[in-house]
Amino acid sequence: MIPRAPAGRFRRTTGRYAAGPRLRLPAHRASSATLAGAYPFLAADRCDVGIPIGPDALTGTPFAFDPWALYRSDELTNPNVVLSGVIGQGKSSLAKSIAMRSVAAGRSVYVPGDPKGEWAVVAEAVGGTVLRLGGGGATRLNPLDVAGTADPHGPRTRLLAAVAALTLHRELGAPEQGCLDAALTLVESRTAAPTIADVLTALAAPDERAATIDGISVVDRQHDGRDLAHGLRRLVRGDLAGLFDGPSTTILRPDAPMVVLDLSGLGSDDDALALAMTCGSAWLEGALVASQAKRWVIYDEAWRLMRSVPLVRRMQAQWKLSRAYGIANLMILHRLSDLDAVGPVGSAARALADGLLADCSTRVIYRQEADQLAGNATALGLTHPERDLLPVLARGTGLWKMPRRSNVVHHVLHPAEVPIVDTDGAMREAPSPTRG
Repeated sequence: MIPRAPAGRFRRTTGRYAAGPRLRLPAHRASSATLAGAYPFLAADRCDVGIPIGPDALTGTPFAFDPWALYRSDELTNPNVVLSGVIGQGKSSLAKSIAMRSVAAGRSVYVPGDPKGEWAVVAEAVGGTVLRLGGGGATRLNPLDVAGTADPHGPRTRLLAAVAALTLHRELGAPEQGCLDAALTLVESRTAAPTIADVLTALAAPDERAATIDGISVVDRQHDGRDLAHGLRRLVRGDLAGLFDGPSTTILRPDAPMVVLDLSGLGSDDDALALAMTCGSAWLEGALVASQAKRWVIYDEAWRLMRSVPLVRRMQAQWKLSRAYGIANLMILHRLSDLDAVGPVGSAARALADGLLADCSTRVIYRQEADQLAGNATALGLTHPERDLLPVLARGTGLWKMPRRSNVVHHVLHPAEVPIVDTDGAMREAPSPTRG
């Protein structure tokens, strides 16, 4: 039997019960850290393994991050990270401080393309190496230098095909693939250190015996290689001559804490940038393959790279091999709609770019404009509260979204880091704040 409530305590109103007199209890104030015990669903568990980022906005506890440690503990399915946010919200400051702090923690950092020349000061601050291409410099890299590989023919062929596809603005046909393979095979039979200039010469004068074995005439092979020759010519006698057409002028230390490929001397030509990144990253991969160090690979200004399908394809291959190589890739975008530069939704090119995003277990989202919210929520799997949070995030504050947790984190810079990582200090007259 259910006891009847005392008279006057509750009253029934259209199917519901309304409260009676209010309780006369004094107000209680406590910190969010204390109240987290009463409301545990308001904040994620502590994440305090790795390099420090800053305080958790909800609990005030320190937030740290290490993709390798989180992967080992099954918090992440892969170590890759995407970082997005509108201009001026502190994305670059976060990426650069992660790089500097990671070097201090024993990791190494590799920036395969720095279009604006902003990473050189970071590399120099940690005792790293800066390779400057273009702008009349003397640095030359041979992308066909492949170290630590039992059979270098495959990686070289794939690189040459990617370079040719970039310069021709289309995929290579089967006859062109065969022609390129035959030219590289001929060059490798003559020298242990082939160059792109050597391959260009072989395309103009194919090996007659190899053509006969393949059941094709020399004339037809020359015809098949005409467009390839025109494409590769840009790196030998065109606007990129002197950068990748001969032996390397630099020997890279595999134990360098940080390596930056400074491409600011190439200007605003996106085609030149994509070509330089493709060739330069291939050379760096060969130079660093012997190193077993855990390494960040940081793609700044990734929105410019997304316009090149062959380069996106190479990035995807590196994403897939990140766990095998001990690499954590960090891709920096302004907004996820930057992926539209690759191709329309449903196209093969767009599928490649979407695959990069899907292979990033950690998504760090800084403030986004209102018109980007729906796309971000769908692509990143955000909840409604997370989506509604994005337009009101303060500068230097980001949502860290992982498979099993979400944290809102204030990124804090050490005063010694500010002059190195703050990219817009010149726009302010007042001293730079300590928050990135």
